[in-house]
Amino acid sequence: MDAIITYFEGIDPVMGAFIATLFTWGLTALGAAFVFFFKKMNRALLDGMLGFTGGVMVAASFWSLLSPAIEMSGGEGFIKVIPAAIGFALGALFLFGLDKLLPHIHINFKESEGIKTPWQKTTLLVLAITLHNIPEGLAVGVLFGGVAAGFPEASIAGAVVLALGIGIQNFPEGIAVSMPLRRQGLSHFKSFWYGQLSAVVEPVAAVIGAVAVTFFTPILPYALAFAAGAMIFVVVEEVIPETQQDKYTDIATLGFIGGFLVMMTLDVALG
Repeated sequence: MDAIITYFEGIDPVMGAFIATLFTWGLTALGAAFVFFFKKMNRALLDGMLGFTGGVMVAASFWSLLSPAIEMSGGEGFIKVIPAAIGFALGALFLFGLDKLLPHIHINFKESEGIKTPWQKTTLLVLAITLHNIPEGLAVGVLFGGVAAGFPEASIAGAVVLALGIGIQNFPEGIAVSMPLRRQGLSHFKSFWYGQLSAVVEPVAAVIGAVAVTFFTPILPYALAFAAGAMIFVVVEEVIPETQQDKYTDIATLGFIGGFLVMMTLDVALG
């Protein structure tokens, strides 16, 4: 881990954000590659993995994003928390707007949202997971951007740990996209291709976030909280409800707890 952090300390933070999110994209592709070996996935295992994903995202939202955003804000009391509160609300509202406008469908292929469109269900599912990945890439990017801007609360170690945690939860996310596509009759390769494609937005969002913070340093607390609000919206609106569709809610809950513990431990111990 020390060697990885040393490597990122020696390169431009914007490039670091791009490379870190290439890693998270790669783990999505690795998970999607499971479709070459299995046609079906046990629903209990899927719900457990989705719960794990939600736990990682919630823990990352606080330990990696909201807490640093509050620490780097000036003032005391209510004044100190205002930037984080505003950013958090804007992030949630941003994803709320995308959720209402962007056509997408859930993993169960039953619930479609957004504006009406003749697009195929395959495209709509990929768009749904892409929607999840925007705040994840943004979160990594703004942390790297904070390093470039010289904020002591933003560290390379913290940014790398966040990318690691997001990568870990992207692995089951890749499986959760490719497997349903395979069950719908797509070929192995197409199922894999669409599964990994859902995370291509992460490097793009990361670079945008890093560059924005680098040029407009006062927005960093708002940007960190914005990413947190967007991630929490995704968990509450998309991830958790999906785990409640079947009879394995207890497994999903335990998965959530496990994901939260893993991300909290990584962030506190390594970040």
